[in-house]
Parts: sequence; structure tokens; C-alpha cells
Amino acid sequence: MSVRVRYAPSPTGLQHIGGIRTALFNYFFARSSGGSFILRIEDTDRERYHDEALEDLFETLRWLGIEWDEGPEKGGDYGPYIQSERHDLYQEYTKKLIESGHAYYCFCSSERLETLRQEQQKSKASRVGYDGHCRSIPLEEAKQRIAAGEHPVVRFKVPSEGKTSFDDVLLGKVTRKNRDIPPDPVILKSDGFPTYHLANVVDDHLMKITHILRAQEWIPSGALHVLLYRAFGWEPPVYCHLPMVMGKDGQKLSKRHGATAVREFRKAGYLPEALINYVSLIGWSYDGEREFFTKEELEKLFSLEKINKAPGVFDYRKLEWFNGQYIRRMDDTKLVERMLPFLEKADLVSDPPEASQMELVKQMVPLVKERMKFIPDAGDICRFAFEEPSGYTAEELIAKKMDAASTVIAMEAGRTIIEAMKRADDDVVEEMFREKSEELGFKLGQMLSPLRVAITGSTVSPPLFGSIRLIGIDKALDRIDRGIELLKK
Repeated sequence: MSVRVRYAPSPTGLQHIGGIRTALFNYFFARSSGGSFILRIEDTDRERYHDEALEDLFETLRWLGIEWDEGPEKGGDYGPYIQSERHDLYQEYTKKLIESGHAYYCFCSSERLETLRQEQQKSKASRVGYDGHCRSIPLEEAKQRIAAGEHPVVRFKVPSEGKTSFDDVLLGKVTRKNRDIPPDPVILKSDGFPTYHLANVVDDHLMKITHILRAQEWIPSGALHVLLYRAFGWEPPVYCHLPMVMGKDGQKLSKRHGATAVREFRKAGYLPEALINYVSLIGWSYDGEREFFTKEELEKLFSLEKINKAPGVFDYRKLEWFNGQYIRRMDDTKLVERMLPFLEKADLVSDPPEASQMELVKQMVPLVKERMKFIPDAGDICRFAFEEPSGYTAEELIAKKMDAASTVIAMEAGRTIIEAMKRADDDVVEEMFREKSEELGFKLGQMLSPLRVAITGSTVSPPLFGSIRLIGIDKALDRIDRGIELLKK
């Protein structure tokens, strides 16, 4: 059996971490199995549909480098792959269910349904939902009412007795009492559009989907879908309900935990490689120890057997750490390419960069890659190499537990040592700083901190000695002199 899996999002909102985790698991399973990854757009919810959400889906998958084998823009043997373009198919298969006695037309008004809901709540009914009022209407009578201008919905007959089971790769046999399934749900709306349950089952069957990998929140729908498959006389696919993605507080990941839309992570400067690697480890583990995987490695190593049953926790700090690690692992030439757009945006280099600017950026990379957490930080981190630092105050020069006078003493002593960098290597210079700080009764950080601010304009910068050699010792001395002058004023 050739594996065929699908990612079938509804374009009603931006792609979020949970959805993309589902997409990645499906994609990697398809690739590791030599199967096909299908993208299907479930856009039958026309009231909540947004063009922006659809475009965000395509942009997100492209940014992550996730290629679908069949779907919009690609085509395939089982299209169309956008549900709103499959309207006639749903009509056809709904008629089959009606004719076989598994579904029926329902003419109940919204007012009646609301009254029914309120009565059930008031009486605390044991089974809440539709009461089957239109189940007994003869089919010929229903057709006459439709011909007369009424617009019914179509409901699927859910048995009130017995149980329905399905096998799940992770959870084993899942069984649900039929009376616990929402009674007689609508499968075709009065406007002719299918609901999720009908379209999902019909499309998965017709597209020959072999495995359904989806979040565990869909487990309650599993029994209903199995009943639909049986009503059509079809064999259900293999189910694998994925563990939930939780926040660190143990609750389902949501906006209250912070950013969840992939677009927000992208804007913040996260690398697609880091996001793919980290998100793939939420609920999946290769050997319990290894953390770093390229997309190509996951395409070979991923398997359903290594998915965890327990919910996975999304840790923002861990993702940030992954992002920093990927920056440090990146080839210097590639990092230069990633940094340039942000340096151009910060007006530090021209477009295209001049030869001298490119050379300076190349020299910056070994210094900044160990400190950089996000590529967009490049402008702030590198600015001191292109511009004279400005805007810092005398107070920012003064280290903790020091005053202006003691800071001047520290900076003047440090200036003398930095002059020695013309003749000594960095290890010798560092030892000179240690000895001088002990002699003056300062901590090493108290001597270096004001020099760092004067030279780079910030308390956080690339390694100080490397920064000094990058801009030149004489230029560094000039900046120290301006800092001392500011303090003396």
C-alpha cells in the first residue's frame, strides 16, 4: 500500500504552531514512507473564509520548504483540491446516503431548533441535540416540499444504540457509545455546502488517503466519521491522533501564551530550519537524546512509532535557544546573505552593498554569530562597526557600584592597555586588564563595561577585543576619549 496523507486546513485564520506541527508530521511520514503528501483546502465555511488566511497558508509552507505532491497550484489525479470546487460531488454523495436510508431532509426552522435547545437545557436532558423530528418524513413528501420552494438541510442518521469503534496507531482501540455522538448532525447545509464531516470523509475516500494524522481534539469526531464510512460501504483510513500542543501551564497552546501564528515567529526573525526542528520534537522523539535534525534527516528518520501519547509542551525559550544554535551552526557566507537585508533596512549598507561594506560584514560575522539570537538583530549588533556610537549617556558609562570619578580612572587605565593591543595579542591584553583591575580595586567587569559602551554604544555587544580590532585600535581610542570627556563634564 502506497502511503497517501493530507494536510487539510480551513482558511479561516493564520497558520499556527499546532496546525503546522500536524502538517510537518504528515509531510515527514509521507517522505519517510516513500508516499505522497497532499494539500487540500477545506473552505466550505464561507462565513469565516478569508483570502488572507489562504495566502498565509501558501506563504508559510513555502517559507518552511514544505512541498506538496498534489494540491492547489500542483494539480493531481484526484482534484480539484479545493472543496468549494467539489460542490457537485458532495451533492451526489449526499443523495446516495438519502437513497440508502442513512440520511434525510430536515425542514426544522432555526426558531424550533433554538426552542428545542433551551428546553433540553432546562430539563437537563440526558441526550442533547437534534430530536429526529424530520426523520419520519417520507422521501417523496420531502421532495415535494423542496420543489415547492423549501430549503432543507440534510442530516445523517446516527444510531441511538450500540457502540462504534476505530483503531488508532497511538491510542489503540477507541470506542464510543452511539448515544454519545451528536444525534443526527447536519451533513449538507441549506445553501448546498457540505459540513466538515461529510466533505472530509468523501474527499479522504476519493483522494485515496491511507492514513489520517490529526490532532487528538478530533477524536470525538472519529466515531461519526467511521459511521459515515460504513454508510457508504467504504473502508476507513488508518487513524493516528497526534498529542496536543500545550503551553508550559499545561493548557492547550493559545494566544494567551504568546505568539502562536507562524507569521509572527517569522517576523520576529526565527529561522525556518530552527522552527521545523523544534516543532517536530513536540510529541515526537527519535531516541530520547538527539535534538538536532535537518529537514532532510527528518524526511528519512520520521516514523509513527516514535510519536508520544502524552501532550507536547511548546517552550518559547527552548525555541529561542534552537534559533540561536542554528545561527551559530550556519555557514558564514550564508549568514552574510541572511544579514544583508536587515543591514540594508537599517541603512548601514547600500543596496547593493559596496565592496568595503561587504568586507566589513564578512569580518563581523565571526564576532556576532555567537551572540545573535535573531537575524533581524544584525542592525543593532553591527551598527557600531559602521557608525560612531551616539545617544548613550554618562550614566550608561558608569558601571554598577561606581561613580563618574572612579569610572574615569577605570577608562583611562583601560585606554592605556588598549593601546598595547598594537603590540600584544588578546590573551596578554586580557591578563593586563585582570592585573590592573586588581591593582585599582575594581572588578574586571567594572573596567570593561564603560569601555564597551564607549566603543560600541551598548552594554551588550560582540566580544570587546574582537570589536576593537574590527574597527581599528585608533578609532577605539578616539571613542574612549569621547566617553571620558562626557564623564568629566
